Amino acid sequence: MDFKACVEMTSVPPGRVTLSDRRTQRSWSVELAPYELAVFPVTRALYGEVTGRAAAAEGDRLPVVCVSWWDAVRFCNALSGREGLAPAYHLPADSEGVKGEDIEWDASADGYRLPTEAEWEHACRAGTSGPRYGPLDEIAWYRGNSLERVHDVGGKRPNAWGLYDMLGNVWDWCWDLYDPEVYGAYRVLRGGGWFDEHWSCRASARRRSHPTFQVDDVGFRVARSLGGQIGALRSERVQGR
Repeated sequence: MDFKACVEMTSVPPGRVTLSDRRTQRSWSVELAPYELAVFPVTRALYGEVTGRAAAAEGDRLPVVCVSWWDAVRFCNALSGREGLAPAYHLPADSEGVKGEDIEWDASADGYRLPTEAEWEHACRAGTSGPRYGPLDEIAWYRGNSLERVHDVGGKRPNAWGLYDMLGNVWDWCWDLYDPEVYGAYRVLRGGGWFDEHWSCRASARRRSHPTFQVDDVGFRVARSLGGQIGALRSERVQGR
């Protein structure tokens, strides 16, 4: 197996993105430094190679599914170790059963990590302003065309920055807490999955889940900071809309 090919990364330019939450009618703007993002979601082959654990779905080029947020964080550190990079996350000695907020993110580390949701949306949009970066059937596997199953990564057209499966196929775990005052430790999911209707496969759509949650339409992709900089430089509140 070509290990390097499984973690192909692309540089994402700096920019500014406005996020919104339909539930609260709140929006906020985030300025981003440049960073790297994986071209594909983490595949079953890569996940097994790094962790030594079998993934739920069969097929090396399928995105890994049934992985929790905790699984994704541990994978990031393990992948960093494989490549001699500094781990992005400091985990408690016994990380089983502890809360996600107990994890420390070392923004100076050059290792792999989960993207923030601002980084994810900025990369998904790739300079576009609409709900999607192209016609849905051309760019995404969703309920209307997936035959209700997950598909190999890279089977649909990428966005302008060369990123595949940003919408549809599997939801991506992000670093961020969704709304800690209301949902506690729940983390953000982005992108929509193979079982979702078209309205969930939008650049702005947000979903939440507990960091221990595992299901067959949730996976993740990895990011890396550049020059020891955290991706999100500054966030400011914008009027609700």
